[in-house]
Amino acid sequence: MAMSLPPLDKYLQAFLETLLMAGASSLIAIVAGLALAIVLHTTAPGGLYARPRLYRGLSAAVNIGRAIPFIILLVALLPVTRAIVGTTLGTWAAVVPLSANLIPFFARIAQVSLGEVDSGLVEAARAMGLRRPQIVRQVLLPEALPGLIGGMTVSVIAMVNASAMAGAVGAGGLGDLAIRYGYERYETRVMFEVIVILVALVSVLQFGGEWLARRADHRRSIS
Repeated sequence: MAMSLPPLDKYLQAFLETLLMAGASSLIAIVAGLALAIVLHTTAPGGLYARPRLYRGLSAAVNIGRAIPFIILLVALLPVTRAIVGTTLGTWAAVVPLSANLIPFFARIAQVSLGEVDSGLVEAARAMGLRRPQIVRQVLLPEALPGLIGGMTVSVIAMVNASAMAGAVGAGGLGDLAIRYGYERYETRVMFEVIVILVALVSVLQFGGEWLARRADHRRSIS
């Protein structure tokens, strides 16, 4: 006997759960990752607050965080998730490991974007008497903004992919729908429809991110 397909409201609920997981996790990870990237950039040798030992320690921690597979991090952080959220199941429980997984990823991308800012601009700002916090706010961040937006786009798309994986362990979302109705019930149509939804979502995010990056690139507008 053929299994029944999920109703339309199941797709809508799963889509909203994916947006919630990816949105909340991306917001947390981007804020924390950007702060970490600023610390990495400014404490690097030759930086505004050069602290080589601190830089090496933070850089090593970021590398370790990026090397841990998400599924292992998901299991390892179960006690932390339970302490913060009160449960290890559901959409909000997935936000903790998703955020922890993306923070080092985005931090490294943002650090690269900050490092691409012309050092001559920083030296000019110093010559004008700007303090180091002002240089970060008024020079580094505005000049690196197109690259930062591009990194945010890549990170949010990676978060959508990771949220689908989190659905395999009871986090809800489109991944959970594909597994429960598509894989376990052998309904390949459901899996195909979930893939189509995810591709459409990723395409919209990519297009929106590229548009914002172009708008933020004042060098392109000047040329």
